[in-house]
Amino acid sequence: MQLPMEALIYVAIFVGVLALVEGIYLVAFGKSISLNSRVNRRLDMLDKGAGREQVLEQLRKEMQQHMKTQSIPLYSLLADKAQKAAIAFTPRQLIMIMGLVSAAAFVALSIGTATDTVLRTAISIAIGVGAVFMWVSRKANKRMSMIEEQLPDAVELMVRSLRVGNPFVSSVQIAANEVQDPLGTELGIIADECAYGRDVGEALKDMAERLDMQDLRFLAVAVGIQQQSGGNLAEILAGLAQVIRARFRLFRRVKAITAEAQWSGKFLSGFPVACLVFILVKDPGYYDEVLDHPWFIPLCFFVGIMLTLNLIVMKIITNIKV
Repeated sequence: MQLPMEALIYVAIFVGVLALVEGIYLVAFGKSISLNSRVNRRLDMLDKGAGREQVLEQLRKEMQQHMKTQSIPLYSLLADKAQKAAIAFTPRQLIMIMGLVSAAAFVALSIGTATDTVLRTAISIAIGVGAVFMWVSRKANKRMSMIEEQLPDAVELMVRSLRVGNPFVSSVQIAANEVQDPLGTELGIIADECAYGRDVGEALKDMAERLDMQDLRFLAVAVGIQQQSGGNLAEILAGLAQVIRARFRLFRRVKAITAEAQWSGKFLSGFPVACLVFILVKDPGYYDEVLDHPWFIPLCFFVGIMLTLNLIVMKIITNIKV
């Protein structure tokens, strides 16, 4: 029973480290940093008395700081996700948090398990780095999904504002005040940049490239063409909103169709592991006769690599671009 109990302890420590990272984030930046907050972070900062220029400077720094530090070893693997998630921690702080949670994992492993010190140190580092990477990835995926879902509503709000006679920059400002995070703060940054003299088409293009989102590129191109050649921007954006909604519905349909294949891959990779745990719980000495065989450890690594490749291949197959 010792191996399964230690495995459960590892899982519990990993989950605890994830919760610790999220707790540190909320304590450091307040509840408004959460994507579930009803008041977007930019408005919350303005409401607390910060100046418009100061808020703009801080938000732009947070949203651009990670891509400027790709030269840091290993951090480059995390930089793109951290950029899309708009993690307010600086790269240095994020690396320090990796070290902090790794130390916390080491203490927990020292208390809860009898693992060798060298192995315990390696597992602690893997838990700390892996937990932070998973936390950032989840933040990025959630934020990008919310922006995709909010974008057509924000564009339609701009259309209604344009039809009553407001200029486009004012329409962006109205949408920024009405839409929740994460898109609300993004649009607020564009409105503030334009208020200080930046071209709105350039600001939209920069946001689209930073978030790497095709629908935002469509919006930036539509606004740029209208600025150069003229035309009814309200009608252009109304058509764009319909296109974005149609693409979003198609994406959800494709996701539903490929869900069976995705879960098949997860099941095929997870079932052997579940069987292993069940066997060890039922009969802890089941593998005692082969533990000392020279091929046992290499074959365990081989099986682990094959199960991981199965997940990767199934994800590539079902990753259909819309």
